[in-house]
Amino acid sequence: MTEKQINQSYEAAAECYAALGVDTEKALDKLGKISLSLHCWQADDVAGFENQGGNLTGGIQVTGNYPGRARNIDELRADIVKAKSLIPGSHRLSLHEIYGDFGDKVVDRDEVEPKHFQSWIDWAKAEGMKLDFNSTSFSHPKSGNLTLANPDKGIREFWIEHTRRCRRVSEAMGKAQGDPCIMNLWVHDGSKEVPANRLKYRQILEESLDTIFSTKYRNMKDCIEAKLFGIGLESYTVGSYDFYLGYGAKKGKIVTLDTGHFHLTESIADKISCLLLFTPEIMLHVSRPIRWDSDHVVVLNDDLQDLAREIIRCDALNKVHIGLDYFDATINRIGAYVIGSRATQKALLLALLEPQKKLQHYEAKEQLFQRLALQEELKAMPWGAVWDMFCQRADVPAGDTYIADIEKYEKTVTSKR
Repeated sequence: MTEKQINQSYEAAAECYAALGVDTEKALDKLGKISLSLHCWQADDVAGFENQGGNLTGGIQVTGNYPGRARNIDELRADIVKAKSLIPGSHRLSLHEIYGDFGDKVVDRDEVEPKHFQSWIDWAKAEGMKLDFNSTSFSHPKSGNLTLANPDKGIREFWIEHTRRCRRVSEAMGKAQGDPCIMNLWVHDGSKEVPANRLKYRQILEESLDTIFSTKYRNMKDCIEAKLFGIGLESYTVGSYDFYLGYGAKKGKIVTLDTGHFHLTESIADKISCLLLFTPEIMLHVSRPIRWDSDHVVVLNDDLQDLAREIIRCDALNKVHIGLDYFDATINRIGAYVIGSRATQKALLLALLEPQKKLQHYEAKEQLFQRLALQEELKAMPWGAVWDMFCQRADVPAGDTYIADIEKYEKTVTSKR
């Protein structure tokens, strides 16, 4: 569409929404202030740069081998910049510890320091991005099936030290960028078969977490992430949702909700209002599970729209951090970045365009037919015209025109790797 066509369509859409009491300008302003935390590992299949090599272990895996994977820090950064240029708004970048700038040195995970991420801090500042961080417990000779919940004191202390150092790195990032760095802690610890004593390993994990969190920081925030199961660890997960929900509520930690880490019939959206009552904030890892935690590219489906609506209806944008977490290597990786990010933004826009006052009025009056009827009619509202205007104002391709940009980048850059 031309600029003129986008303007005309937006004006007509704005009138339609105004008739329902919705100000599209306010919706666009709010959407522009929502920063997604883009996940660096989509561009290189969670390989990282710690020079240890080897395949993924720890209950996760990447499917596909599409050409053009980023092989080093420069290529990864170039791909992120390209993806960012096609995603409207201002966004953050989430790094795993294995993406440090280690040069030609082998730095084990209990030796990582803020200096290994100084170039990322400098790069992010130049790109107008802020950083988030993740400890990395998987794909290491000492990871096995148990890390922080390992009865072996030597292995357990190795991972405790790793995680403490990751918090120190996060503190340095947050201080440098003048905004707290959100550090996510996820460990794959579990068992393929049912253990003889479930409680034993959870007690060990609790003690490890208490040790890790004993140091207080001002420029970073801790998140703890649960998982339903890992590949090869299907029968028992030490850090289950119940475990981390209890720990987070008791110790005042942010609980991470990964949309792929629950039973497929379980509503993650329904958990938002519960956690807001008992935990300080919420971290979201937005993914798309199909039959298991398969990390498909996020699309604008019902689950994503339900999640976005719940955040907006709870007026919780200041308490919910939104990050992406998938790694699809079956398609163009930058395309995967852009599709998932824009889908998440579209879901948030749809939620922001909802006539909440009118819906709540119907509900208060017990006019449930009217409430349901309006919710159905909203599905046919011209929200796409509002989205196109958001893209145009951000100087980002509207509609499907970004496809050509990615094809050109593939032809001139990634296909030559």
